[in-house]
Amino acid sequence: MTEAFHHPSYRAVLDFERSYALHRNRARLRTALVALVLVTLFIVTADFSNFFKVTQVTLTDGSRAERWILLAGLPRLGEYMAKTLPALSWETLGTDLATWFWRWKIWGWLLLETVLVAFMATSLGVAGGFLLSFPAARNISPNRWILSLTRRFLEVARTVPELVFALIFVFCFGVGPMAGVLAIGLHTCGSLGKLYSEVNENIDMRPLEGVKSAGGSWFDQIRYGAVPQILPNIISYTLLRFEINVRSSSIIGYVGAGGLGQELRTAVSLQEYTDLSALFLIIFAAVFVIDWGSEKLRHRVIGLERNA
Repeated sequence: MTEAFHHPSYRAVLDFERSYALHRNRARLRTALVALVLVTLFIVTADFSNFFKVTQVTLTDGSRAERWILLAGLPRLGEYMAKTLPALSWETLGTDLATWFWRWKIWGWLLLETVLVAFMATSLGVAGGFLLSFPAARNISPNRWILSLTRRFLEVARTVPELVFALIFVFCFGVGPMAGVLAIGLHTCGSLGKLYSEVNENIDMRPLEGVKSAGGSWFDQIRYGAVPQILPNIISYTLLRFEINVRSSSIIGYVGAGGLGQELRTAVSLQEYTDLSALFLIIFAAVFVIDWGSEKLRHRVIGLERNA
């Protein structure tokens, strides 16, 4: 028995078990510390955001009472949502719907303008993000100065909110769709450039090395070594971003950048609640159709890539 205990394989097993137990205890301690930090940050952030605030409300009998602000505000949210719903009756459904969507011709043209703004902005953003994603990738950037400058530009482009860009371009070019296209396009360039560069950093470098060994330039390496690998992901991210831009282009109209946003602003300003619900339904339907079409196209592209 003593000989077995001193056997090298037995001691190796004991050393492994001690090492594993120590590693497991350290992992548990690390997990507990991370969980404690996250819970603490959540509580501090919730308190900062007034989630624990108590406010006074007026009850139905006229008396005042203290309530948690979140629970006190939920009935008001329901009341606001109820105001946006029109009165519909089965007997007069056609007339009620016509009254609800009474500006459908104007809203239809503005919806088309919204989609066109999103399409043009996405096209500009994809072009800029695609071109800048290669010098912004650590594994294929020509040098560290170009890498740093490109990354800083992409950071600025995606950090500044689209509404801020829209305000700047409205001041420069006046009210209209051009301000919306430039604002969303610049923000899209920054966002997609970051995503595309991350895709570039995960490619297989052997095709690029093969092109280089054959005498190809840096542009040849990108064209024949990198682009074929990243194309499916590029298409997927682009379609997703187009869907996001449709929603964005319907909001930046608040600052005069075209699209349905100006109608939303008018409805909110004039408290035309039923117009709000009609506009929400129009935007939802447009986003749903675009999302459905993008998903079909994305699956088709991925399927073709797999079959190839």
